[in-house]
Amino acid sequence: MKQIIKKIVLRILYFFSYIFSPGLIVKLSIRYNQLYSIWFLREFKAVGEDFLISSPLYLHGGKYITIGEGFSCQKRLHLHAFDEVLGVKFTPEIKIGNHVSIQHDCHIGAIKKITIGNNVLLASKVYISDHFHGEITKEALLLPPSLRKLFSKGPVIIEDNVWLGEGVVVLPGVTIGENSIVGANAVVTRSIPRNCVAAGNPARVVRELT
Repeated sequence: MKQIIKKIVLRILYFFSYIFSPGLIVKLSIRYNQLYSIWFLREFKAVGEDFLISSPLYLHGGKYITIGEGFSCQKRLHLHAFDEVLGVKFTPEIKIGNHVSIQHDCHIGAIKKITIGNNVLLASKVYISDHFHGEITKEALLLPPSLRKLFSKGPVIIEDNVWLGEGVVVLPGVTIGENSIVGANAVVTRSIPRNCVAAGNPARVVRELT
């Protein structure tokens, strides 16, 4: 039913785009996303005030996800908390703080725990995961990748006021300290201290912010 309503509204907006001004279409799109956000409120464990998501949102395991006040995300956010995969049960938790802004095409996936602090900014195409798909062992390599069991090397913690640039990848067991900036396309494989700039693959500190 949700998908049917969504398609109908999108077709109406598409039709209006030939009749009304671009400014009006923008206003209608904002109203649509506000209604879309209200539709999803009950899917989460808890949500703060001023919650706004842009369609479409790809959500799995919303009952394990808590979102603070002033949250906003752009189109095609994948937000996944898996409690069972390939017969293995997990206890996932995703906590997102206040005034977090997420741009287009980001992906956040947890089987254990991901914590995102207050005032965090994610640029487009950021990927954050607390798990890997299959261990690197001889036994695992005998299986097709799709049949390898998920495992976590530890939670991901992103502290307050962090900015992750375009295309950043944050891998399991990593903490990114408050006020830090991670440059575009960096792959964060180990923890980054507070008040610094990190870049590269694997990411390393290139500047301290004093």
